[in-house]
Amino acid sequence: MRPLVLVDMLSYTGTKGGMETYTRELYRQLGRMDTGLDFVAYASAEGARLDLSWFPGEVIASRISGENRFVWAFGELVASSWISRRRKADLVHCPATLGPMWTSMPTVITIHDMLYWSHPELMTTPLYTRPVMWMEKRGSANAAHVVTDSQVSADEIVKYLGFPRERLHVVPLAAEQPGVPASLDRPTENLVLASGQRRPHKNWDRLIRALALVEEDVRPRLVITGGRGDDPLKPVVAESGMGDWVELRGWVDDAELADLRSRARAMAFPTLAEGFGLPILEAMAQGLPVLASDLPVLREVGGDAAVWFDPLDLGSIADALRLAATRPDELSALAAAGLERSRSFSWERVAAETLEVFHRALAERA
Repeated sequence: MRPLVLVDMLSYTGTKGGMETYTRELYRQLGRMDTGLDFVAYASAEGARLDLSWFPGEVIASRISGENRFVWAFGELVASSWISRRRKADLVHCPATLGPMWTSMPTVITIHDMLYWSHPELMTTPLYTRPVMWMEKRGSANAAHVVTDSQVSADEIVKYLGFPRERLHVVPLAAEQPGVPASLDRPTENLVLASGQRRPHKNWDRLIRALALVEEDVRPRLVITGGRGDDPLKPVVAESGMGDWVELRGWVDDAELADLRSRARAMAFPTLAEGFGLPILEAMAQGLPVLASDLPVLREVGGDAAVWFDPLDLGSIADALRLAATRPDELSALAAAGLERSRSFSWERVAAETLEVFHRALAERA
């Protein structure tokens, strides 16, 4: 009888960005492999209504909302443990940073970042910071093994959670590779693309204000996707006088995002903190040059294949935007380097190395 892995997908709602990309692509790839395991997912109320045909096993629909923070917290701490016992699971995998406070079987948690610990001042809801920190501490204390995306995150997990390094595994994420090679000399517009949620650490306000420092005759248009509802960047656009230059596109589907990437000269990522940097890897895989914050965690992803700037310095950001608008030869070289670098990351590797962790945890239990 094959061991059963229960996958905690209570946070999966279709609105969470990179963590959901990780869950989807990991399990899509595991479904193509001879893993020696069976999988069952415990899905949020919202997630169960989505197309989860990529998941390689049964999906259990819960009544737990992944959008209601307090209901979701209860589900992570208690309900996932209860359903894993009920289904007689041999292992629990929690792919979205949080996990149960206790399980009778081994648990593997994928912790994507330590932002609530390293940058609490940048979190959207301060009253939620302490509870999340406690949940991360409690979940990791119960975990047999922890998987994380970068060496920077691994060091912070040891620092803040005290998790043993010998049970911590760095498995870098990946980006989907196009079916045909990207055309690096494609015609483009004087357009810079930026994508991401409107959380404070994404630093969109400085990107917009830096755009105003670029001379009007070369200034690129800036399209920022990823907002929902009433976009908090609207006042920044108005105050900076960039209404004719900045388009707040909101949440876009994959086809629209691919179209924007095909027309843009570069992608900008002005973040102040990350656990990995999946957006820049995805851009590189599409042959799109990257302008990004000079952070150690992003250097792990981009190496020398990006234009790096100081995310706190408007002049430094403006210089990068100006380069994107005026130096096509340098952009072409960056695009080629980024495309080549992106090929060293693969979801096959992510799945294979994560599967090794699963089997190690099961063997230790036996």
